[in-house]
Amino acid sequence: MPLLNTRFTSCALAIALLMIAPLPASAVASRTRVRLVIISSQHLGAHGIGYSTRSLAQLSRKLSPADIPTLISLLGEEDLRVGVQFALASQCEPAILPVRDAAIQHKMDFLAASDTMDLIATFSACNPQTRNSAIQMHAELDKLRDAEYARTEQESKRKAENEARIQRNGLKLLDPEQAKTLTREERLEVFRSSLAAMGLTENGPMTPDQKKLADRMYRSMVLDEVKTPPNQ
Repeated sequence: MPLLNTRFTSCALAIALLMIAPLPASAVASRTRVRLVIISSQHLGAHGIGYSTRSLAQLSRKLSPADIPTLISLLGEEDLRVGVQFALASQCEPAILPVRDAAIQHKMDFLAASDTMDLIATFSACNPQTRNSAIQMHAELDKLRDAEYARTEQESKRKAENEARIQRNGLKLLDPEQAKTLTREERLEVFRSSLAAMGLTENGPMTPDQKKLADRMYRSMVLDEVKTPPNQ
């Protein structure tokens, strides 16, 4: 029985792998090689197994700038993220702009990108000009991070204000006199917000009952035809 289970598991795994769109063989080989290089660069330190200056030196010998795209693609692997930062830093100047671009494209956290610049700035194998460039890039990344946080905060505030406005308009629909002050677009916003609260969208899939309810809500909220609540 254990042998049968093993064979079944192996067969299922093989089928699952075949169903996944395969990467080119060269890309798979490159990712595998780079992954093994990163993992093997860990060393025992005061806090256990991890990455250190010794890792940077080892990675700089075993990797090249040609591996940078592969390193960027490995950033999504949680258990390799710190190792990828060290691997990128080991490439010195050629890694600076790719790290910046990865942060802007949200492939890499801004703080992680800044940490990578710090590693380059303190890595003795990088020339003084490169280390200085890394310091300057750290400052640029800080500005980019602050600008992004500000945009995110502003967008969150705008969204909250918009939702509050729609909620107020929804309350106005309950009062015939106040409902008259709403435009068709404002009524549509309330209708679509109500659908979204139910996990539905105006043109999305619905069951017959959901479609019937949505139609009644539309006639009530937007066209002002139905005077009784939509659940009656």
